[in-house]
Amino acid sequence: MCDELNSNDAEAYFLQHGLGKGVSRRGFGRMGVGAGLLAMLPWSASATSEANLVESRVMVPTPDGEADCYFVHPAKGRHPAVVLWPDIFGMRPAFRQMGKRLAQSGYSVLVVNPYYRTMKGQLVPDDAKIIGPELRKKVFPKGRELAGTLSPETCVTDGKAFIAWLDKQDSVDAGKKAGTAGYCMTGSYTFRMAAAQPERIGAGASVHGGGLVTDKADSPHRLIPEIQAGFLVAIAENDDERQPEAKDALREAFEAADVDATVEVYEGAMHGWCPPDSMAYNQAQAERAWEEMLNLFEERLA
Repeated sequence: MCDELNSNDAEAYFLQHGLGKGVSRRGFGRMGVGAGLLAMLPWSASATSEANLVESRVMVPTPDGEADCYFVHPAKGRHPAVVLWPDIFGMRPAFRQMGKRLAQSGYSVLVVNPYYRTMKGQLVPDDAKIIGPELRKKVFPKGRELAGTLSPETCVTDGKAFIAWLDKQDSVDAGKKAGTAGYCMTGSYTFRMAAAQPERIGAGASVHGGGLVTDKADSPHRLIPEIQAGFLVAIAENDDERQPEAKDALREAFEAADVDATVEVYEGAMHGWCPPDSMAYNQAQAERAWEEMLNLFEERLA
């Protein structure tokens, strides 16, 4: 649901609150990009220190070429794999920091560039602290164009390639289930990935995911009977206002398939509330969604 209506909501929220509740635009501007994002992302109680992580830029082979990705994991041991899909604005510092935070909680995390077929690198500059109104106007049309080159089929082939690559890494415990998380347009990717690899994917988190319930035959919610993973579906309040029946359809589908899932509307959270560089960033609700995801991963991937 990365559309103009959500963009308008996000801009209004940004103008009212600054960068999310509790963090002003001036205060955020004084932070370095990495330090600022780390300061706002919630910590795991048993987190590995950043100094004990290994991070690298990697090229992952897929049926359609090599995908440029960011790979981060604890320096010692073997850990469950997680594929982290970014929102419509793609790979950027915010999602690399989110991947790093997951790694600090004991996972080997691959943050992917979903647009690798048509664009290597990133839309958002490394020095952009926030995707504010002006930057959004510049990069959103390109992001929408790039998103249009993707499909349910590319999501499935990419997801399989990413897991196959992860399972060959020394830092990955391939004997444990893998997880996946997606934001905005890639929330649906978690459903497709879990349905296509039910024996491998143990947990999925869709956060302000768009297009989860449609009238199409391949609507993500129709894939739930093929899913064996536990799920978190965190819904933005304004997304729920526009499609209030979606949460009920999701809950009914999960219940009918006997799939363990939490489907919840996050009060006061606008579409895009979780990435800390978003205009709609809501720190309290972002921390809550993050903690719910960590709890799910700990339960299903350990």
